[in-house]
Amino acid sequence: MPDRSSGTDLEQDVCVHVFTVSAGMVGVCLTVIGLVRIVITFQKIDTLADDLLAADAFLFLISCLSAYWALRTRNARRMHRVERFADSVFIVAMMLMVCICGFITFAVASA
Repeated sequence: MPDRSSGTDLEQDVCVHVFTVSAGMVGVCLTVIGLVRIVITFQKIDTLADDLLAADAFLFLISCLSAYWALRTRNARRMHRVERFADSVFIVAMMLMVCICGFITFAVASA
């Protein structure tokens, strides 16, 4: 007979990882925004990368707060819904980050 508490522990473990990685990615986005602004100033290129990074940082923040909410929720059904939402937002933010990296590479290479 499977132990149901191990499934809940695994889900909380995933939430902890989404929470910590999302928080770190907010910092990464803010750091890269500063670096992109420096490159824009010195190379006189115009790019939307910093605006896209700000939106991505906001998505990571939503994912981080949702994962925290899921960890704090005592209702298992609500925890599952909030956890799925946090996971979905995290995946979308990661895909946007990859697109932004390609966009920055293209903007810097063409300058």
